[in-house]
Amino acid sequence: MNAPVIAFFNNKGGVGKTSLAYHLAWMFAFQGQRVLAADLDPQANLTAAFLTEDELEQLWPDEGPRATIFGSISPLQRGLGDIGTPPVRVLENLPEARGELALIPGDLQLSSFEDELSSEWPSCLDGKERAFRVISSFSRLVRTAAKRQRSDVILVDVGPNLGAINRAALIASDFVVIPLAPDLFSLQGLRNLGPALVAWRNEWKDRLVRNKVSELDLPAGHMLPLGYVVLGHGVRSSRPVLAYRRWVDQIPGVFHSAVLGESVASRLSVDDDPYCLAQLKHYHSLLPLSHEAHKPVFALRSADGVFGGHAAAVTAAYMDFDALARKITDLTTRELRTG
Repeated sequence: MNAPVIAFFNNKGGVGKTSLAYHLAWMFAFQGQRVLAADLDPQANLTAAFLTEDELEQLWPDEGPRATIFGSISPLQRGLGDIGTPPVRVLENLPEARGELALIPGDLQLSSFEDELSSEWPSCLDGKERAFRVISSFSRLVRTAAKRQRSDVILVDVGPNLGAINRAALIASDFVVIPLAPDLFSLQGLRNLGPALVAWRNEWKDRLVRNKVSELDLPAGHMLPLGYVVLGHGVRSSRPVLAYRRWVDQIPGVFHSAVLGESVASRLSVDDDPYCLAQLKHYHSLLPLSHEAHKPVFALRSADGVFGGHAAAVTAAYMDFDALARKITDLTTRELRTG
């Protein structure tokens, strides 16, 4: 069974998407899995979360080759052949991880690939080999790297838009996890995202049958919505709680209608919705410590500045992400076996 490819995607930025992908990547590794994290967001925030500034400076030189996702697709983009060798960095800074965590680094220059992906999309309908090579480049890079690393799970971070880069990244994915904040903008993003997933899935199916190169390893483009994660749960004062409930109560209905294309017979709450994978707190006070230490919040220790009430929050974060990672593993395993 191939490693599942899970994309973290929302049309609305600022909801904690990259932070969720980062923490789950480490949690899967803590649980003993071999994890590959691929940064397909041109903002490269996931890469910045994993690496120090010195490492980023070496990763993105002003001149010369770049060991990033952009470096691997640049030969194809320049018309000099196909994709290059996938760039993989194994992260070894957390000894608590019983598995392995590897990263395909992102690159701000990846945004220059948008036009190529956009222009080659209609060419797939004509069966042009180069078009299929371009559109499947992310999928082939990620899966080649996963085979080399013997990965158990692949996590893909993408930007908050409906552009051609994200379309190619989502086509490469088996599953989609949607992070949401309890606000109007997240709900509107959800309404935009659902129809886009359906359209991309159907359009890719139309193109797949026109591929004439049988040895080209093309993705199936399942992009099955695994569920959503509500971020920002646990505010205390009465007014934020009321505001939270106002928006969060609408999430199940919007998700089922816009993403799954089905109606909810009765008023379904996030607590009862099987597609609500988790409700996670912000852990505001721990995030600055996490960024400085380049560790997930659940791995922070006293040496990182964790004292008193922070220690309890670290334990709670570990339990939250442990439960979420296990739930995702169970769901993807079940889907791959039955699908």
